Amino acid sequence: MTKRTFGGTRRKQKRTSGFRARMRTSTGRRVITARRRKGRARLAV
Repeated sequence: MTKRTFGGTRRKQKRTSGFRARMRTSTGRRVITARRRKGRARLAV
């Protein structure tokens, strides 16, 4: 069987776009508040 085209790691995903990564920066916090305002079920990965 051949490899799939996309292969991502969970650790990298969490570190770049996880909740705590978002809260670390001012723009990330703005992202979270925007998603809260929109009513997203999932704020971050």
